[in-house]
Amino acid sequence: MTSASGGAEMIDWNLAVATAVRLARPGPRIGRDEARAAVAELRRHAAEAERHVREYTGMGSASAAGTPVLVVDRPGWVRANVAGFRTVVRPLTEKLAARREGGGFGAAAGAAGAKATGVEVGVVLAFLSAKVLGQYETFAPAELPSAPDTPEGLFDQPRRGLPVPPGRLLLVAPNIVQVERELDVAPHDFRLWVCLHEETHRTQFSAVPWLRDHIQSEVQDFLAQTDVDPAAFLERLREALGGLPIPGLGGARREGGVPSVTDLVQTPAQREILARLTAVMSLLEGHADVVMDGVGPAVVPSVAEIREKFQRRRDRGSGRLDLALRRLLGMDAKLRQYQDGAVFVRGVVERVGMDGFNRVWTSPNTLPTKEEVHDPASWVARVIG
Repeated sequence: MTSASGGAEMIDWNLAVATAVRLARPGPRIGRDEARAAVAELRRHAAEAERHVREYTGMGSASAAGTPVLVVDRPGWVRANVAGFRTVVRPLTEKLAARREGGGFGAAAGAAGAKATGVEVGVVLAFLSAKVLGQYETFAPAELPSAPDTPEGLFDQPRRGLPVPPGRLLLVAPNIVQVERELDVAPHDFRLWVCLHEETHRTQFSAVPWLRDHIQSEVQDFLAQTDVDPAAFLERLREALGGLPIPGLGGARREGGVPSVTDLVQTPAQREILARLTAVMSLLEGHADVVMDGVGPAVVPSVAEIREKFQRRRDRGSGRLDLALRRLLGMDAKLRQYQDGAVFVRGVVERVGMDGFNRVWTSPNTLPTKEEVHDPASWVARVIG
């Protein structure tokens, strides 16, 4: 990924990967045989969950069969996400590269900036690599990234040059094992429960062909609106910091508390786009939560215990530092998406049933607005009539 004039990358992605892999916390202690059994069970559960999700939702598409399901470790998750990031942020990095060249910055300064940014990205990925249980990677590149072999081929390690259909499902085995141990729940039940959530995302994108392009278009518009003027960014940063109760900075805390990274970079146009994206992501996450709990009682005997313990863990985080980082990275907003979206989905299904709810997948015009996510009846009135 280079600028239009052939300049160097704005982010040293190789350094980002190296930093994240080096800083990522080790996974839980587990024997080789037990690890192999866990990975094999996750692969089986992914296939089983696909059938359950389709039967419960009434959504189905043959294209899901060609979507890869990869069981990865934390470094594997990092490498896969860096490959996706490079695809998504291309317009922004090209814009920044053009500004840097037009401003007369030297090659040495550009390289230093790329390395600094690479380290920063790596630190964030290292933190997130221990948090994610599974992920449907919507913007997987046209070819899978290369990665070194793992001992005895325990985890999936995709190779460069292998063409893949859009999207792929990642299951992060060490994190799933760690959380099931922390919660003290039945491993078999918990693994299937997680797979139900992630398979719902795969079904959403495989059964609704326009959904991926719609979200990608919104993301690209968001990046295209990014103001790369340093003075404008510093002004927003100063305004955000003015709302923090930090000695010497002054100002009262704003409603909503500490600003997240996305709060600091938004322009007015981006806020409008972000409102639409928030509504879509709330729908997708809430739908997945409703499906996993709806299917759960029939196939996951301890689903009630798992949901109660998992929700408590989700709400409290792992500590004060964890909570601060979650807020800074915007992960608190992600957690609200699960809750708000689930309320919307349940509210619609209660009124018009699952078939009526599935009208939401008809076109971008039938997606809920940010206001409708909090008012399911208004969506029903607009779309169903």
